Amino acid sequence: MDSSARGLPPGSWDAAGFWQVWQRFDAHGRGYIEEKELDAFLHQMSMKSGTDDAAVGEHVQKARQRFRAAHRVPEDGRVPMEQLAGVFLSEDENFLLLFRRESPLDSSVEFMQIWRQYDADGSGFLSAAELQDFLRDLFLHQKKAVSEGKLAEYTETMMRVFDKNKDGRLDLNDLARILALQENFLLQFKMDACSTEERRRDFEKIFAHYDVSQTGALEGPEVDGFVKDMMELVQPGIRGVDLDKFRESLLRHCDVNKDGKIQKSELALCLGLKANP
Repeated sequence: MDSSARGLPPGSWDAAGFWQVWQRFDAHGRGYIEEKELDAFLHQMSMKSGTDDAAVGEHVQKARQRFRAAHRVPEDGRVPMEQLAGVFLSEDENFLLLFRRESPLDSSVEFMQIWRQYDADGSGFLSAAELQDFLRDLFLHQKKAVSEGKLAEYTETMMRVFDKNKDGRLDLNDLARILALQENFLLQFKMDACSTEERRRDFEKIFAHYDVSQTGALEGPEVDGFVKDMMELVQPGIRGVDLDKFRESLLRHCDVNKDGKIQKSELALCLGLKANP
């Protein structure tokens, strides 16, 4: 597909990119943007889809024309998310957008809590039955009435979209795609921070982020979340089975007192730092 057409055909946008851009315009979660913001939204989506700078204006115009062909100018000046998604996302990506909107996550720790809960057999994968249990609890949490038949349909759709090798299982990355996992927390830090003061300051922020329980030690999903983000800096798309190996390695090197946790002082020692008390 040439660059002049990229970003316009149905299905060429994905739920993750759409959701990231949408949140910039609908920061308060109203579910709509103002009609006057439409061109700016389309501009951002065109840029995100890889459109050449010189062609962005043309893309925005074509995208606006397509949207107007499907929907009239709203009387209240509001453009619902569902209308934009319906025009520019495929059916499968629309389905994913539902979960990104309804179940946003604040951190990898929260994500790993979910993963550990539903990967009941610790296989590093989710079976169709485990996925269905997850969806059932998700809808209950959101107080949404969903029949068992509809639940089975959702499960089948998600398996069809994500189970690329048709082995009846989903991996860690598949669930991360389904849910609205925030950007890797560690990306905001300079990996080449030189001074001890900079490194210590960054360490304090990082440890506080993953120490969700505020106990002064990382344990369970807190260790998982830290390992996931750390390894994805160098190996994007880490698998569940690989995460378990890296987790064991980190505990082996850092868990000095062998209590199954990583104390703040232990992690600082591993990183060649002295933690603040």
